[in-house]
Amino acid sequence: MASMLEFRTPGYNPYAVKYSPYYDSRLAVATAANYGIVGNGRLFCLGLSAAGVQCEKTFETNDAQYDLAWSEINENQLIVACGDGSIKLFDLGVENFPVMNFHEHKRETFSVCWNPVTKDSFISSSWDGTVKVWSPTRNASLKTLPIGCCAYSTSYCPSNPALISAVSADSSLRIFDLRTPVSAKYHLTNVIPVHAPATGGSGYSRLADGSIYSGTVPNEVLTHDWNKYHDTVIATAGVDRVVRTFDIRNPAGGPLALMTGHDYAVRRVAWSPHASDILVSASYDMSVRVWTDGSTMPQHVQPPVPSGRQPDTVRAGTQLGLMNRHTEFVTGVDWCLFGAGGWCASAGWDERVLLWDAASLLRG
Repeated sequence: MASMLEFRTPGYNPYAVKYSPYYDSRLAVATAANYGIVGNGRLFCLGLSAAGVQCEKTFETNDAQYDLAWSEINENQLIVACGDGSIKLFDLGVENFPVMNFHEHKRETFSVCWNPVTKDSFISSSWDGTVKVWSPTRNASLKTLPIGCCAYSTSYCPSNPALISAVSADSSLRIFDLRTPVSAKYHLTNVIPVHAPATGGSGYSRLADGSIYSGTVPNEVLTHDWNKYHDTVIATAGVDRVVRTFDIRNPAGGPLALMTGHDYAVRRVAWSPHASDILVSASYDMSVRVWTDGSTMPQHVQPPVPSGRQPDTVRAGTQLGLMNRHTEFVTGVDWCLFGAGGWCASAGWDERVLLWDAASLLRG
């Protein structure tokens, strides 16, 4: 691969990396000492220049950092999910200490996401089995959404600020709609069993080779992401190494597409902001893979799926490229929002952050 930049985080193992939504030259990395088992965390704020990747600022926390999200209302602020259950809001213009501290989770906070539409709230998920909705101006949470088991990842719908998703250890993808009454299952509207076969329509769906898709043994779902162009499509991945896509309008229909190829658990997935069918996945097999879910291929174009009916065929996604320069678990990956489209950042337990052009993988 011709185009690649590198930054090292000596003594700290990265868990997440995110590009700034404001600048193509700024990104941040959440890290933990001793692989997050014991010790403190450090947030690295990085800038790109003619000299390469430079560290502009760091912030220390007393516990490991597992995730981060840039503020959507202030270009200099970002939140960090910490191992002691807290969420800390840092400002690049303020030295050393967070400007706000949010602490209600009883166990590790593992995921955070800022509302990309209204921009006035953010959410967090925790190993304590809850998702919480917060305002950056209040220490107390606005809402608590019960999951009931370890919630590894949570996210907002990119076009509807009332829709919140979460994946968890019980093999489920949950959709919450804050417009519904709280008495209606705490805003829960859909529970999609990620590893189950289709149960709507005729009760089964077929793989591309004609065989019947019968589902797999339930496993922990570690990550998910909303498609930026089709706001009812979500990609999930986890312990069973398979990346799946689902249409939340058809919760009983089973997966739309399957992408197989990773050798170990998939830790992070991210849809491209530049193309509707492209996504990237980071895995414990030390690789980052670029995929197409096959939705734009003419032979796979299908009419809209009616509620309660499964698609005739589960698409087989295609691996378009492989980035294998990491030498330890890859735990974070993100796309740059700017430019022609294709630059990614990945971070792994090898204490390295790599910035690379995914488009060069697609070109071979």
